[in-house]
Amino acid sequence: MRPRLPGALLLAAFAVLAAPACASAQHPDQQPAPDQAPGTVPRMPPEGYGSLTQNDLTLRIVTPEIEVRMVPLDQRVTRLLAPDTYRSLRGLVESRRASIDSIARRSGTSRPGLALVTFYGQQAGIRFDPQTVAVTFRNQYLQPIGIVPYSPRFNSQQLNVREQVSGIYLFQEELPVGDSFRFSYGGFNSDDWQNKQRGLDQERARVSARARSNGADSTGAAQH
Repeated sequence: MRPRLPGALLLAAFAVLAAPACASAQHPDQQPAPDQAPGTVPRMPPEGYGSLTQNDLTLRIVTPEIEVRMVPLDQRVTRLLAPDTYRSLRGLVESRRASIDSIARRSGTSRPGLALVTFYGQQAGIRFDPQTVAVTFRNQYLQPIGIVPYSPRFNSQQLNVREQVSGIYLFQEELPVGDSFRFSYGGFNSDDWQNKQRGLDQERARVSARARSNGADSTGAAQH
């Protein structure tokens, strides 16, 4: 049986939404990652030149009762999104920055992995368990170290038909967005991230070309 995230962590994450963090952890979405192992994204794309949609980054698990979606909130891939979408996701993270930093600090990590996870009800009165979300890669099993609810009814853990709730999930380390990984919910899995790699690599090349044509550094922010 897989270990489960204690329910107290989820409640604590919700509680800190209203409490400012006393000190800020290093923000993983503001600085390029250090040198990566083979198979990971080596450079941070520049801001403002992407054209992908959020759907291009979304992993899905669909059952007759519920649909669970995960979007990695890692700027190594979110900067490949169209500017409006990128700013929307970045604003979502910043709106919960105090809570994210508080959880990261308690867990002893300065560069947590972040993901937006959304639960959609397919039937009335469906219960969901937010603690059973996990990521697996290279024989490592990552459970969330905390969850910051984004939707008011997230902690009710119950959905009506077409109702959705979202939360920002924190992991002990950055998600391996340059490599293949498995997204799981309960006993269901999605290995679709490996199928997205080619499209991400192609968009990364287009972003670099657009930035060069505008005279921007391929690792810096666009100047508008």
